[in-house]
Amino acid sequence: MKDKFTDAKIIVVDDAVTNLKCAKMSLADTAQVYTVISAQKMFDLLDSIVPHLILLDINMPGMDGLEALKILKENPKTADIPVIFLTSKTELDSELEGLSSGAVDYITKPFEPLLLQKRVAIHLMLHQQRLELEEQSKQLKNFNDNLQQMVREETEKVTRLHGAIFTTVVDLVESRDDITGGHISRTTKWYAYLLEDLTRTGVYKEEISAWDQNIVLQSSMLHDVGKIQISDAILKKPGKLTEEEFAEMKLHTVFGAAILDKISATLPQDDALFISHAKVMALTHHEKWDGSGYPYGLSGKDIPLEGRLMAITDVYDALISKRPYKEAFSHETAVEIIIGNSGAHFDPSLIEVFKRVYKKFEAP
Repeated sequence: MKDKFTDAKIIVVDDAVTNLKCAKMSLADTAQVYTVISAQKMFDLLDSIVPHLILLDINMPGMDGLEALKILKENPKTADIPVIFLTSKTELDSELEGLSSGAVDYITKPFEPLLLQKRVAIHLMLHQQRLELEEQSKQLKNFNDNLQQMVREETEKVTRLHGAIFTTVVDLVESRDDITGGHISRTTKWYAYLLEDLTRTGVYKEEISAWDQNIVLQSSMLHDVGKIQISDAILKKPGKLTEEEFAEMKLHTVFGAAILDKISATLPQDDALFISHAKVMALTHHEKWDGSGYPYGLSGKDIPLEGRLMAITDVYDALISKRPYKEAFSHETAVEIIIGNSGAHFDPSLIEVFKRVYKKFEAP
């Protein structure tokens, strides 16, 4: 990590000198760190350097972080610099306002050094890979149609970059929620079992015939991407959530769809198809067949098939996993609960599919 980002520059803005010292010590081996005590000092510094990342306190005297972010985004020279908010606040409105204004993440204070390093490193990597991908895309536009071999080689490079970005985003989601570690890999494996049976038996044949199943499976790994924007205090809470906290947690569905919409707008049509499947799953995997789910209370076949499939694997994993507020259920109990919710939580036709493959879910 040190070798990879030694040349990266980070500006940390906070009116508390103690926080600045802590951030600089934590990130000293990750990048070149510049610390300033106000937003105005940051803008003065931006006249002489262009950072790869800005860590910006929300609550500061004079110009606060939200106002400073707005100015950054209005200036073409600074608009693309990723900004992570630093906040000791617990008010949801401030966090949502900052993320809606263009911040890529936020970190609560006081800092936990290892978490700060991990989150900063991931965003530096995402920024670097995005710049590389943009450069590769520019090169592709200039290739002559007759240079087929060159196009093939460059396309492979772009594919590798896409894969690297995809993997980094998935890692970021997992790093935010250490309570559900391994959730993404498990649900993807089980999703594949359901898809295999759908293909073999012809259930929902018309819908899945139009799918590239490899793309759908990869897309399923982003179903919880919206958790990037959920507060650590809620995501890592060692106990059952309050009604207010659960209301915020529900927002990970719409947050995920919004994140994927932004990504889709910058991609070619083939890649946008990949994102479209991911968006559907992010938005609808908590909807229920009887209409009692969220975020929109969709019911029956108004819920896209991708989301109805993900609902089964997502709930099965929640049932067999230990949580701060419950013990893990056995495989047999989880299967019984899922089958018992046919026609309520789950699509009855997909429960028949589940009945044929659930034994595979128990395999390591």
